[in-house]
Amino acid sequence: MIDTRSDAELVAAARSGSDAAFSRLVERHQAALRGFLRPLMGGGWAEADDLAQETLVIAWQRLSELKRAEGFRTWLMGIAWRKAFSRIRSTRRGSARDLAWLEGQGTPAGVQPEDALSLDRALSGLSPPERACVLLCLAQDWSHAEAASALNLPLGTVKSHVTRGRARLLSVLGGARDAG
Repeated sequence: MIDTRSDAELVAAARSGSDAAFSRLVERHQAALRGFLRPLMGGGWAEADDLAQETLVIAWQRLSELKRAEGFRTWLMGIAWRKAFSRIRSTRRGSARDLAWLEGQGTPAGVQPEDALSLDRALSGLSPPERACVLLCLAQDWSHAEAASALNLPLGTVKSHVTRGRARLLSVLGGARDAG
């Protein structure tokens, strides 16, 4: 059965506690919401869909704040825009901080920029715990015990992560397995 109620009628029902009415509003507007957010977020479907979900949760939580029930769609898109704009600004600030930090670091002596990019790609292929162990023990020259303490991991796990991570990095970067 097709629900022919207007947005204003569905908003009134949802405000009275009808989850089904709000679900119908979601069904009615989610495609347009995602269609707005996907290109806005540079075509990132996953991020746009996450923002759409966040927008719908906020709309549900703040439905009582909607002044004109017939303006639900406009209000929903306004929430989406504010969430997206905030995310875009945050991402830009984070990227600017990262770039400034990277520029301050410089490329280590003897490492070509393309090699640094290859290393970054190789590191991204490791699991987060392996990556953390490799970065601390190999890149920062921490002892296995120091890394185990900092990461709250057993010493044997840190040693295994470093060994496996190092082997994976060497295979990706084309180095010898017994080097170093």
